[in-house]
Amino acid sequence: MGGTVRVATVNVNGVRAAFRKGMGAWLDGRGVDVLALQEVRAETADLEALLGPEWNVLHDAATAKGRAGVAIASRGKAQIHRVAIGDEDFDTAGRWLEADYAIDDEVLTVVSAYVHSGGVGTPKQDDKMRFLAAMESRLPQLVEHNPLAVVVGDLNVAHRSLDIKNWKGNLKNSGFLPEERAHWDRFVGAEDAPDYNAGGGMGWIDVGRRAAGEVAGPYTWWSWRGQTFANDAGWRIDYHLASPALGERVAACAVDRADTRDERWSDHTPVVVDYRVGA
Repeated sequence: MGGTVRVATVNVNGVRAAFRKGMGAWLDGRGVDVLALQEVRAETADLEALLGPEWNVLHDAATAKGRAGVAIASRGKAQIHRVAIGDEDFDTAGRWLEADYAIDDEVLTVVSAYVHSGGVGTPKQDDKMRFLAAMESRLPQLVEHNPLAVVVGDLNVAHRSLDIKNWKGNLKNSGFLPEERAHWDRFVGAEDAPDYNAGGGMGWIDVGRRAAGEVAGPYTWWSWRGQTFANDAGWRIDYHLASPALGERVAACAVDRADTRDERWSDHTPVVVDYRVGA
């Protein structure tokens, strides 16, 4: 790694199933340096076997076996990694994994995050809101720790109407609730603010939105049901949230949407960003 670092994130919806359906072919041809995964739902040994010896694997499994799970695989070894976020009595296992990578004379911090899917009026929604609050508290600490940081993953919130095809029908559903989207207002700025995604809020940058501009999508998740994928009726809920300094170092951004439904190996699609880090 060095010069340009390619960071990819994807919710694999079970890494073993994803590899059976073709994830390995995508990865082999994509030139990824750091790979963040969510919903791994496997053991560390499974990840290592699937990825191969050229990858260094960090994995934080969920407390409940077969659920959630986040991982970061890299071509170079991490200096250090952390999994704590929020209060000790709040179970965040399998949902937050930070790693620091030395790249020439700089350090890049990558976080693989998996926010709860939630459910209005359920304890799952309470956990989701608590996690988002913990994440909001952690972001300034990340910048203090290292100015070059990025939080990637399935964050399970569509910030704006541009980020969800059927936004009117989801105003009262988890994933597009005002109280969820308010966190993004504080992360990157409110959409009607003059400094939205350009220093607004905490100054973090929604890399995907900056790259795409003011257009619908590009979406990153589609239900398997019906013609959802064919009609591009999706949600943009997989993010690269870059710290203010790193946000200015983006060289390229891509959403690797499959051409057809049959070519999909997850209900999410990878988001791949090149950052200028190191010599």
